[in-house]
Amino acid sequence: MSARAKTRRNPQSNPRGILKIMSGGFGFVQTAEGEFFVPASKIKGAFDGDIVEVALVSVNRAHHQPTKPHANTGEKPVARVIRVIQHAHDTLIGRYEIAEPFGVVIPLDKRISYDIFTMRAENPQVQEGDIVRVRITEYPSSRTAALGVIEEVVGHGEEETLGVEMIIARHKLATQFSPAALEQARESTLDTKQALEMGYQDLRERVVFTIDPVDAQDFDDALSLEEEEGCLRLGVHIADVSYYVGWNSAIDLDAQARATSVYLVDRVLPMLPEALSADICSLKPCEERLSMTVDMYLDKEFRVVRYEVYPAVIKSSARFTYEEVQETLEKANANPSDPSSLQTAHSSLRTRPAILNNNANLAKNADDFREHFAGLDKIACALQQQRKLAGGIDFVSSEAKVVLDDAGKPLEIVLRRKTAATCLVEEAMILANTTVAKHLLNHGFPGLFRVHEKPSEDSLSELVLILREFDYLNDIDAADFVAGNPFRIQEVLARCKGKPEEELISSLVLRAMKRAVYHEQCLQHYALALGEYCHFTSPIRRYPDLVIHRMLKAQLLGRGESYQHEADSLVRLAEKSSEAERIAEAAARESQELKIVEYMQDDVGCVFGAVISGVTAYGFFVRLANTAEGLVAAKNLGEEYFVYDAKRHTLVGEESGRRFRLGQKVKVILEAADTRAGHLDFALSD
Repeated sequence: MSARAKTRRNPQSNPRGILKIMSGGFGFVQTAEGEFFVPASKIKGAFDGDIVEVALVSVNRAHHQPTKPHANTGEKPVARVIRVIQHAHDTLIGRYEIAEPFGVVIPLDKRISYDIFTMRAENPQVQEGDIVRVRITEYPSSRTAALGVIEEVVGHGEEETLGVEMIIARHKLATQFSPAALEQARESTLDTKQALEMGYQDLRERVVFTIDPVDAQDFDDALSLEEEEGCLRLGVHIADVSYYVGWNSAIDLDAQARATSVYLVDRVLPMLPEALSADICSLKPCEERLSMTVDMYLDKEFRVVRYEVYPAVIKSSARFTYEEVQETLEKANANPSDPSSLQTAHSSLRTRPAILNNNANLAKNADDFREHFAGLDKIACALQQQRKLAGGIDFVSSEAKVVLDDAGKPLEIVLRRKTAATCLVEEAMILANTTVAKHLLNHGFPGLFRVHEKPSEDSLSELVLILREFDYLNDIDAADFVAGNPFRIQEVLARCKGKPEEELISSLVLRAMKRAVYHEQCLQHYALALGEYCHFTSPIRRYPDLVIHRMLKAQLLGRGESYQHEADSLVRLAEKSSEAERIAEAAARESQELKIVEYMQDDVGCVFGAVISGVTAYGFFVRLANTAEGLVAAKNLGEEYFVYDAKRHTLVGEESGRRFRLGQKVKVILEAADTRAGHLDFALSD
């Protein structure tokens, strides 16, 4: 054997993971082998979010070096970035500065410390201080700077005024429709006579109404409830977008590219032009509209004994907000002797509400519909119980909605939580979605289905020690929980119900779940405990719903062959819709968080009660009652050294034994509200 062969070594596989860079310039990489600390000097040109390969760095921990960046990283091994496997950013948003012959883009994301150099001569119109989007053509290395080209001027002036615009630019969200799509939308007209001649059923005399948030801008679903032939007939009426938007038309191509509407803190970026989404397709009260209707006949046990699916012409009788419906339900509950109370919800639903005889009062008198609300509420409670018995999981959460003035300044933070009013709408929609999915499958028609896989054992096993910290696994088989038994998960969530950490535990379990996605095959929906499920109820704002409508039309009208080209695109549409949904949710969340930070600026120096919502080696995150969240840095916990236990999610002081854990209540002072970086900094008040 040659000397060369004798010295050859087998290549070692280095750990790989996503680099998360902190505001101090250092970072962490979570890998299959554990989490590594990366000093700022060892980043090697990587950006926050990049998938990187790392190698261990030898550190003499016996020799205390307080000035070194690894001094306060707990027991985490120190590593250096060897190379970037996959870049997370191909474009960045930054401030443009002129340094002839270059135009230098300084990223607004403080976690990215590399400037991008462009050629000034290529963009002479861009001014000093403009906020731009730059496409990276060459990433930085130890010898070369990052290079790029300017794609767009996002705005001008101080970046604090451009927060939402920067989110739109960062996520590359579409803000303009093509001229052809706008023209097609303007030319769309409602012709009920033609629709009836095509076979649409005339439901204009049926009592139909919408229930939506107070700030809703479009109404794509309506409800009806009547007694008929010993059953309750629950009608779900959905805007018939497919009547106006044909496959591969100008509007459809724009809709495919967007795949979803995006609901930002101060605006909506609709999937469809407003001439459709906010007008001709919107189920406005007192106006005739086309719908796809599902009538479900429920027996005394609230089970579907039969159903009908068909296109129809409807005329909504009234528009209600969740708050109006909730108030009506609470009044009915407070007076059980009232014939319209929930206890007697099967009382006559045959009387047309007086509101229908006085158009001037439309959408103003919810009491005229109290029997309908009470009936829907009782149906919702029964459906929830049925799904729970089948293994459905109900997560507790609150959604923050920042209320803005006309200038975009935040006025207050309103928390939206699940109520009886929201549940009665949600349950009706879930039942309609399930019914439609079964209908398509029974008739051998394709579609885009909503799929939610069972969680992995690894993700659930990470919760075991945390749940034991709260004594929530007592008498519960941990192995069964880790295996994803939905009934064990139900038990854990039931045990924390009503406790201060309820929402935290629910969110931790939710994070352990896999994301629901769209798929061309009909697979299980784990959280809902359903074998067949699709999205049918929101075609104004979700492209998969529009696909389902077209497939229903193909089956009902006997035109299956004309939709084969669309059926052939289902794999692509499923992937695009799932990706667009993730981006839309991230952008919506970031826009709310941006305004929450802006809202909290006036409270710098104030003390708040908070709950620890996350623990890391560099500190812990706290969440206030208004959902505002920020970091208490480990360096601000005092002089002593804190050890991070990744499995138990705790920080423990080596000398005092002082312990910080998930769900713990603390008092904190807001030290800084940085709108540029979009984060809050806290310190312990004591």
